[in-house]
Formats: sequence, structure tokens, C-alpha cells
Amino acid sequence: MWGGRFKSGSDPQFADFNSSFGFDRRLFDVDVRASIAWCAALARAGVVTATEADQIQKGLESIRAEGVSVKSPAEDVHSFVESRLVELVGDVGRKLHTGRSRNDQVATDFRIWIREALDGLHGSIREAQAALVEFGEQNREVVIAGYTHLQRAQPVLLAHWCLAYFEMLRRDRERLAETRHRVNVLPLGSAALAGTSFPIDRETLAESLGFDSVARNSLDAVSDRDFCVEFLSDCALLMVHLSRLAEDVILYATSEFGFFELGDAIATGSSLMPQKKNPDSMELVRGKAGRVLGDLLGVLTTLKGLPLAYNKDMQEDKEAVFDAFDTTSACLQVTTTVLRNLSVNKERARAAATTGYLNATELADYLVRKGLPFRNAHETVGQIVRRAIELGKELDQLSISELREFSTLIAEDVHVALSLEQTLTSKSQTGGTSPASVSNALVEARESLKK
Repeated sequence: MWGGRFKSGSDPQFADFNSSFGFDRRLFDVDVRASIAWCAALARAGVVTATEADQIQKGLESIRAEGVSVKSPAEDVHSFVESRLVELVGDVGRKLHTGRSRNDQVATDFRIWIREALDGLHGSIREAQAALVEFGEQNREVVIAGYTHLQRAQPVLLAHWCLAYFEMLRRDRERLAETRHRVNVLPLGSAALAGTSFPIDRETLAESLGFDSVARNSLDAVSDRDFCVEFLSDCALLMVHLSRLAEDVILYATSEFGFFELGDAIATGSSLMPQKKNPDSMELVRGKAGRVLGDLLGVLTTLKGLPLAYNKDMQEDKEAVFDAFDTTSACLQVTTTVLRNLSVNKERARAAATTGYLNATELADYLVRKGLPFRNAHETVGQIVRRAIELGKELDQLSISELREFSTLIAEDVHVALSLEQTLTSKSQTGGTSPASVSNALVEARESLKK
């Protein structure tokens, strides 16, 4: 492809080091599709005749049907397609690269590939969200302890916990859609860096390949990898969310918590200890998050010092993007499977939600409603909790007389206010954990999955 300037061949070690065919052959299908569209653009511009365009396009369709040979000695997938085209149609195949550089060619291929990867992730996230909604609906009466600082804090419905992760994934889907808009800009026609000198109708070319718009600056078009960084950033944050979910599942499946049990399909055993049931599925999701974060950091580091325009360093973007996509897709699928194979120990979960003074805030709110300023109420309840600990009782087990030692505002209705049911029901504002609010949120969540 570039041998005319050189008298001798490449050193074999360097040729192997320089080659990207081992991984960029994943771009094979999009490269052929983009080349077919480029051929049509050349025909519209009068660069090739209708007959030549027909020969080239039929050759490319044949190559697409054949698939890519993994044993090819080609430097990259683009040279593989072009050399195979010449084998099939002869010298007319050499006209395909007119007005085009591998710089704008690879940028175009990669944008199409990432665009389709984004669409795939969008669907996988939707499946994980659906599994969260199903799990919440199946366990809508289950109450668990909510935590801050990994200390029991206030009771919440298990479905409310599910919906918290649903919202994280909703934001991930929104980010993917926003990224797709910026990915879907056509670089083809920018050539190596200065733009093409042939009268290519780039707008029609963009439309034929499903792009929303055309890159406005040829220098930027071939050197831009922001779209890779955005894609990796989206994957990294999505993996952080999956890792947090994994951590909760791992904790809740321990003997110490005992809220969840993982089905046999998603757990492993021990080679030594017969009693063990290990959450390897979720541990791997948690572990693989670090891998995707590394992909993002690696590409950012590669790009940070590059001058305009294209540099071979940019070849390093593809393995990171491919790895992040593969890893994130697999983790979404495994997480979905896990959620559909979890069982809940309702009694153990309720016991955790009703011990440890999780209704202390309710008692403070009760005193506020009786006219005590919140800070005073907070201090009073803290004193009551200390006494309850000394007596080995929960707050709702203290008698009226024991409670009134701390405040004469406390009346016979206090035990109703301290009940688990009232503690949940009182959180009735939008976004709260009351049964009515959570029920409405589940309906809205399921409806949002139809969009």
C-alpha cells in the first residue's frame, strides 16, 4: 500500500509489531460497508464509471460474504479488504482508495462500530433494568435494613433498593444516547488530514452510512478520539454501578447478613470446604470493573500528548475499546442472570430492619410534630437510645413511662409512630420508600423500559 517510497521490506519483528490485523479485523464488516458507500460516492463524483463502481461493489459484497481470514498476513483489516478486492476484480479495485486515507477510513469504521456497540449496550442495560424491576415486584412486601457507613440506618423496601440501581442504569442509558449523538459524525472525506481534492458529496455519503452529520474540520476529524474516550467513560461508570450492585449482593448473601441466597446456577463451591457457596459471579463483575477503568485511563494517557493530526499511537485505542465493550457486555448479562436467580430470606431481612434502633429518626420526627425543635428532638432521642441499649430493648419495646422520663411530649400514640409499617408509610413523598411510592415507581420504571 505504501511500498513505492521504500527500497527494501520491513524487518519481520517490526512488521509484526506494527500490525493491527490481530485485533482490528473486528472492523471487517463495517470497513466493507463503508467502502461500498465510498465507491458510490466516487461514482457520483465521476471518479469511477458506473461499470467500475458496479464491479467494485460486487467484489466488496463477495468479500463481505466470504468473511475475514484470520491467517492473512495483512498489516490491518483495511489492507486486507483492499488486497482481496484487487484479487477478485483486478486493477479496477485499485481505484477504490482514491481520495481516501486510512486515517479517515479507520475513524469512520470505528465510529460505525462504536455506534452499533452503543446500541447493543443500550439493550443489555434495559435487560438488567427489567430484571431489577422483576425482582422488586416479586418482593414488593420485603423490608430490609438500609445502610449508611455500612451501619444500619433506616428500614427500606427491598423494591426501593432495586429501584436505586434502576436509576443508576437509567442514567447510563441516557449517557449512551448522548454519546451516540457525538459518535455519529462522519470523518470520511477528510482524507489524511487536509481534506479530499475530489468532489465528494459528503452529506449524501453520511446519509448513506447512517451518520447524522459531517465532520467540520479535516484535521480534527482524523485526530479526534473523543468518541472513544466518551464510550470508555460510559462503560467505566456503568461498570462502577454494576460493581456497587455486586458488592451489595455479595454482602447480603453472607451469613452475617443473610438477606439473599444465590441460586446454584450463579454460585460456585470450594475445592476444600464442602459447605461453601461462593458468589464468584458477582466477585468477577466487581473485579472486572477495574479492568474497564484501566482501559479508559490507558486511552486518555495515550492521547494526552499527541500533536495534530493522526499518529500511530492511536492504534492503541481499539484494543481498549473492544475489551471494554466485551467486558461490560458480559458483566451486564451475568448481572441480569444473577438477579433472576436470587432468593430472599424475608424473615432475616425483616429482623435486620426491626433491630438496631432503625426507628430512632421516626421518634425524633414524632417529637418535632409535637412541637420540639429538631435539634432538641435529636438529642433527646439519642439519650433514649442510650437508655434502651442499657436495658437491652428496642425503642418500641420501651414503656410509655420509660419514654416519658425523657420528654413529657411523648403520648400513647408513640408506639404507632414507631411501628415498622408507619416508619415506611410516612416516607410518602416522591422518591420515598413508602409502599405506595415504591409501587408507583415500579410502574413508572416498567413503562420507561418501553421507550
